[in-house]
Order: sequence, then C-alpha cells, then structure tokens
Amino acid sequence: MNTNPFDIYTEEYEEWFKENESVFHSELEALKKVIPMGKKGLEIGIGSGIFAEQLGIEYGIDPSENMLQYARERKLIVQEGVAENLPYPDKSFDFAVFITSICFIDNPSKAFKEAYRVVKDKGSVIVAIIDKDSSLGQTLAANKEDSRFYRTASFYSVPKVMLLLETNNFEVTHIFQTLVKPGNKEVEKPIEGYGKGGFVVIKGKKN
Repeated sequence: MNTNPFDIYTEEYEEWFKENESVFHSELEALKKVIPMGKKGLEIGIGSGIFAEQLGIEYGIDPSENMLQYARERKLIVQEGVAENLPYPDKSFDFAVFITSICFIDNPSKAFKEAYRVVKDKGSVIVAIIDKDSSLGQTLAANKEDSRFYRTASFYSVPKVMLLLETNNFEVTHIFQTLVKPGNKEVEKPIEGYGKGGFVVIKGKKN
C-alpha cells in the first residue's frame, strides 16, 4: 500500500500553490537571488516541478511517481529516485537545489555528499528550508501531526543546514529570507540573512 502523501494527495499539493500564490511568488523571488540563470541545474526532490518550471531548472529527481507525472507534463527531464543515491555521473550539473525537500530526506548528510558528487568543480548547491526557529517553522512543527504533508517532516534550523553543508565541503556564500510577515497577501521582496523570515535560501559553493 502506498503511504507517500505526495503520491496520494498530488492534486491537493498543486492546488495549494494556486490558493497561496503570493507565498509561492515570494519564495520564487528569494530563490531567484541565488539560482544561476542559464546553467544546467538539478532539483533534488523536484515533486511536480512547479518551482523548477519557473526557475529554468530542466532536470529533477523525486521518489513520488505521481508527482513526476506533473513534472513530465511541464516538459522537465525527471527520474524516480532518492537524494541519497543520485543516478547521475560525477560533475554532471552546474548546480543542484533542494527546495523544502531536505526535511523529507532520510539522510541529509548523504544527500549533500551526492549533490557534491554530481555538481561540477566551483559549482553550487542551494537549499531552501522552512526555518525551524522561525514562527512559521514553529507553527508547522507544532501542528505537523494534523498535516498530510508535514507529518513525517524533520524541520531544520539555518545553522544546522549551514553545518551540514560545510561538513560536506560546501562554503556558504549567500543567505536570503522571505515570508517575514505570515499571512501577507502581497509578494515580499527577499532580504539578506536569516532570523526574520520563515522561508530561507542558503547557497553553498563546492570547494
């Protein structure tokens, strides 16, 4: 029996972004600050491809086949698989990105090792998270048992993600945050650093 909520509630996942358009676009604006444009990128945990399509990321991997059906409809090049065992040769991509997927990965450190392997020398990895220490993160964590998607999630703080990146030979170069005002119906401009926003984007360069 399939218990992956992303396989079961795929349409509901897609609908959430339509209902929360300002949140989605605020997150996109933060990601655009660090995504290398015109470069070959891989989204690890690409899901339905809703972010990749907007960010010009052509390749992706995800364990949810139902989600990947949406990604294929978006003309993305995707494979079913997990972050800890990427089916790509060494140094295949200019950058790799995790967009709120790290909280669903069993072994984040191994996932970062794999990202390091498939990214070219001087390439980058970008990790977007719901900051565990933010008010949004604390709210989601407190109510995770009631959430179809976050029930199995492990939320991370920014310092924890930075440590994981540095431990796996990435140098943190940029941090941007958004969703400073929960419930804001307008698209927020991202600001540097962390500690105010619920959604934080961390960029690391491969050493």
